[in-house]
Amino acid sequence: METTTFNKLVRDRIPEIIERAGKRATVETLSDADFLAAVDAKLQEELDEYLASGDTTELADLLETLYAAASARGVGVDELERIRLKKREERGGFELKLFLKEVISD
Repeated sequence: METTTFNKLVRDRIPEIIERAGKRATVETLSDADFLAAVDAKLQEELDEYLASGDTTELADLLETLYAAASARGVGVDELERIRLKKREERGGFELKLFLKEVISD
């Protein structure tokens, strides 16, 4: 019998998928505090995977994880989108591809 240890946050259906493959998954339900730490670690994991691969499916994983992190902090998808749009209105988006090199103060 071979055991692989992961110790990371996974999507809800992963244990089911593992069991359909004829394996057993050991899982636990995290407390709210532990979930916040785990979802933040998952954000970094998903970002690292995207940066390493450039694969847009990794962006989808990152987005799903962002939604989970926002929800864990009491902010739903609609509210997160409202916040995003407000910041976009106030500060703009990234369409112009501007790269700030320096600011000179007198």
